[in-house]
Parts: sequence; C-alpha cells; structure tokens
Amino acid sequence: MTAGKRWMSVLWSAFLVAAVLEMMVFAVVDPANLHWLGGEAIELSPRAVYTLAFFLFWAVSAVGAALALLLVRPADEINRDGQLDLPSG
Repeated sequence: MTAGKRWMSVLWSAFLVAAVLEMMVFAVVDPANLHWLGGEAIELSPRAVYTLAFFLFWAVSAVGAALALLLVRPADEINRDGQLDLPSG
C-alpha cells in the first residue's frame, strides 16, 4: 500500500468516525448551553461550535487511526529489512 493510500484510509475513516461522533454528541448537547470550565458561557454561534467540535473529533480520530495503522505494520517494513542504521563511533 502506498503512503498516499495509507493517509487517505486514515483520513477517510477518521472523517466517518468524526461524523458519527458529531451526531451522537449534539443529539444530546445543545451548543447554546455550553460553558467553559470557569463557568462562563461560550460565546460562539452554534454553527461555529459544530464546526470546531467536528474538526476536534476528526483530529483525535485521525491520530487513533494513524497509530493503529502504525501498529499493524510488519517489523521488516519498520526496520528496513532488519537493518538498523547505527551511528558509527
């Protein structure tokens, strides 16, 4: 699998997960009633909250998918056929 296909599989699967998370979270949470940890109301439009939340969900999902893809790579591919480049000295 080429690097481009790997990245597209990571980003596409993360996109789908982010879309599902967005629907699940905002089916329960009203963006107009959100507050910061200090208690102040978030002064963003609901559309801005939806957008920021989606990109946050997408980024977190992409990191998880990329880590999973990294963990399933064979050792030979990671270690370049078992040859380690050690500094001489």
